[in-house]
Amino acid sequence: MQNKGISQAVIGRLPRYLRYLGDLRENGVERVSSQELSALMRVTASQIRQDFNNFGGFGQQGYGYNVDYLYTEISKILGLDHEHSFIIIGAGNLGRALGNYLNFERRGFIFKGIFDMNPELEGIEVRGVKIRRIEELEGFLKENPVEIAVLTIPKTGAVGLVDMLVSNGIRGIWNFAHVDLDVPKGVQVENVHLSDSLMKLSYNISRYNGSKKK
Repeated sequence: MQNKGISQAVIGRLPRYLRYLGDLRENGVERVSSQELSALMRVTASQIRQDFNNFGGFGQQGYGYNVDYLYTEISKILGLDHEHSFIIIGAGNLGRALGNYLNFERRGFIFKGIFDMNPELEGIEVRGVKIRRIEELEGFLKENPVEIAVLTIPKTGAVGLVDMLVSNGIRGIWNFAHVDLDVPKGVQVENVHLSDSLMKLSYNISRYNGSKKK
């Protein structure tokens, strides 16, 4: 399947399609039209068809989409047809919360380890995985194939770890640190700035309140 040139906006909508299709599957729905999916997701039917056409369409005119087939194909596009191992660096509240999130493993993301600089956290278990000292990280990566690193540490620590992570097989970084990371070509970074999302929510609330006063 040819995915080159597909916009990040389209890719960003695929996980949402997958969630809704998963709900339909659980409810025993076998097929769905773009109009029905539009009503559920509040995305126009035209947008849905355009998004799916980037990957070959999936539907049949007059029939709609087979829910199970569409769910499976979108899972493949998102790389969820095989497992991805990940570690968490930073065992504070956010790191431990992510480690305890069971839905990751349901999607094929396997939690392999968690590391922190604080010696007082060593040995505490997060869903059966013991917190290790950060000094053990490089040796752990040499012995265990890991694809993704989740960074929930201050930005200075994140920058200092990048080269070591990449040289030891990390190919994707889920970055909660407030810093842009300089990584080699072929290493993927997904930045998550929680405060940015909250400020966007604040803006939308303010804009809505302002429109009501006019």
